[in-house]
Amino acid sequence: MQFSENWLRSLVDTDLDSQSLSHALTMAGLEVEEMQPVAAAFNKVVVAKILSAEKHPDADRLQVCKVDVGLAEPLQIVCGAANARAGLIAPCAMVGAELPGISIKQAKVRGVESFGMMCSSKELGISAEATGLLELDSDAVVGQDIREHLDLNDHRFTLKLTPNRSDCLSIIGIARDVAAITGAQTCFNAITPVAAEHAQTKNVGVNESTVCPRYTGRLITGVNTTAATPAWMVKRLERSGLRSISVVVDITNYVLLELGQPMHAFDAAKLHGDISVRFANAGETIALLNDQTIELKADDLVIADANGALALAGVMGGKPSAVGDTTTDIFLESAFFTPAVIAGKARRLGFSSDSSYRFERGVDFGNTRNALEYATSLIITLCGGQVGPVTEVMSTLPARDAVKLRMSRLVSVLGISLTQEKVAQLLTQLGFEFSSAGDVFTVVPPSYRFDINIEEDLIEEVARLHGYDHIPAIAPVAGLNMLAAPEQRLHLNQLRDSLVSAGYQEVVTYSFVDESWERDLIGNSAPIKLKNPIASNLSVMRTSLWGGLLDVLTYNLNRKQERAYLFEIGAVYQQQAGAYQETTRVSGLAYGSAKPEQWAAANTEIDFFDVKAHVDSLIGADGSHKQVTYEKAEHCALHPGQTAKVLLNGKAVGWLGKLHPKWQQHYDLAKSAYVFELDVDAIVASPLPAYQEVSKLLPVRRDLAIVLDENIAVQTVLSAIHEENIALIADVALFDLYQGKGVPENKKSLALSVLMHDTQKTLTDSDADAAIANLLQLLQIKFDAVLRN
Repeated sequence: MQFSENWLRSLVDTDLDSQSLSHALTMAGLEVEEMQPVAAAFNKVVVAKILSAEKHPDADRLQVCKVDVGLAEPLQIVCGAANARAGLIAPCAMVGAELPGISIKQAKVRGVESFGMMCSSKELGISAEATGLLELDSDAVVGQDIREHLDLNDHRFTLKLTPNRSDCLSIIGIARDVAAITGAQTCFNAITPVAAEHAQTKNVGVNESTVCPRYTGRLITGVNTTAATPAWMVKRLERSGLRSISVVVDITNYVLLELGQPMHAFDAAKLHGDISVRFANAGETIALLNDQTIELKADDLVIADANGALALAGVMGGKPSAVGDTTTDIFLESAFFTPAVIAGKARRLGFSSDSSYRFERGVDFGNTRNALEYATSLIITLCGGQVGPVTEVMSTLPARDAVKLRMSRLVSVLGISLTQEKVAQLLTQLGFEFSSAGDVFTVVPPSYRFDINIEEDLIEEVARLHGYDHIPAIAPVAGLNMLAAPEQRLHLNQLRDSLVSAGYQEVVTYSFVDESWERDLIGNSAPIKLKNPIASNLSVMRTSLWGGLLDVLTYNLNRKQERAYLFEIGAVYQQQAGAYQETTRVSGLAYGSAKPEQWAAANTEIDFFDVKAHVDSLIGADGSHKQVTYEKAEHCALHPGQTAKVLLNGKAVGWLGKLHPKWQQHYDLAKSAYVFELDVDAIVASPLPAYQEVSKLLPVRRDLAIVLDENIAVQTVLSAIHEENIALIADVALFDLYQGKGVPENKKSLALSVLMHDTQKTLTDSDADAAIANLLQLLQIKFDAVLRN
């Protein structure tokens, strides 16, 4: 929103200087993005009249002028402007004047003395280019300071408004806020209805009253559309970023800027039949004022006559019915359209208009008829004509529901103490109607404040009028208490430390992933889809972290990083029985050599068992209180022969395996990649350690080889021994596996080391033999295993 400071000051009487006014507006939420003077700094330039202009005796293009500057005697000034002539009124810079880049001194020009300089708009810094002297109106007072005459002691303000403050897309809206902020008095122009001078009218039918609840219009006949727009109006329009077009268009633009009500004038002679407000018909087209012909859609609201659409409602008028120099009768409209029906229409067509910018944010429906009366009075004053009666169609206008403001809530949110009297004063300054009962204010927002809907909106209004810079910056007070660190749950940092110590690096990837990842890599055919994805390849929520890790791996390989150990701790999202569930997982990927390049060891590639050791360490499998087992399984992302489901104390907690060859080929990986993923909540649970007496005596070791069916997993055997908890047997471990000569077909030999000890005494051979016998009996019963000869 751009406007002239002097125009604003004509509507609100404030003593603030320009800088203070700019600061006050910004601190009240109306950010002043830019404040520029309308003209460069200069002095000692006055209105002057050329009394005579004679040819310079020694120069063909120069004239010697006698100039009246309001002093007792006229000045002699040599001038080279082509339009310098007797009777012309133009600016004159006196001797001693300081213009932009020029100092005016008494001088001789080709032997003739000159006591000043006649000025163009360029020399005064008003415009970038000029073809001659700046010609002033004939009623200009000779001798008057040119800055005063042209109102150059003015600034052009540019506000960067938030979308909710549509009321400040007008001068009176800004003036209301200035009055509320400073306590100054407003002096708005009184708008009185213009009496009808004839009975001619246009019938108006509003077919879509829900989106156009108020429409007003009137016929004005005998209008002189070629009349000149007065300089004061042109000046205000130009300083607000609009150029002068024609007097009728200028008047509608002027009302738009002052009152915030978009308007349109039709050439009445080009209208056929009655006016209707309706949605566009299929295939209907319209030629707009910007020379763009568009095909209308079914949700486009139009102003139409019997022949078709005349204007795209709330956006732009049509060219065929536009007011021109030959127009004598006009139909002037002022309407209210709901923001929803206008929003996005101009952007869809690839342009923006001042009307659509306001209507899609909200226009004051209580000011619709006032704007029509104001524009009418300006047209009659500047263009003449006879006024017809107002045609008004009105249905149900938007409700302005009362909003309650609790003092307790206000103090809680702002953190400052305000009295009820102070809050009442601020609401009064805003022009809000309200009542109070106890500590609750009931406020009815005015028709121009579309942004006041809930209690927090009123709290914001009180805060900005009280002054954000008056709210003290108080450091928060909090107790510095130690956070609970229960031994029964590991901290996530301990998981990070475990992986970092194994050479992994942590990464963070998006929770939004490509739908093809979920479908093909993870096997999830029904991922959670985003309603408004930020990109086409980030359209669903992830159910696994592997896709992000593989993406990071590819990124590193493309930059010649041939060894990558990566991990991420992040959330995954699932939908079960119509409900959404978020869980945290830790996932890792290992690619390349098992160890960094070095002289002391061969450069071997990492394998399944290396990563299995990392997972064991991560879970804490070395502790006796956790039993981690691996069960052969299948996963669409993993190699069918190197895939294991990870179980903790018999419960599945994740996956471990080698990337499937098809995905290795898909990602163009030269080597095998190994991945794992575990449920964090399961692995951070850590039972309290229990005291166990440490034996002071040496353990007894017995090695035995058993023969059993080759399909029986070693882990199954070890788990069965552990669960049986045979007396004296402290640990059983596999140290060899053999199949071949001496072992029957479809059988295998497992070599087990058995450690036995007693904390109270030294074991005898008979004690050890009894324990081994119990072990062999268990293996024979459960697995049909026999001792190998």
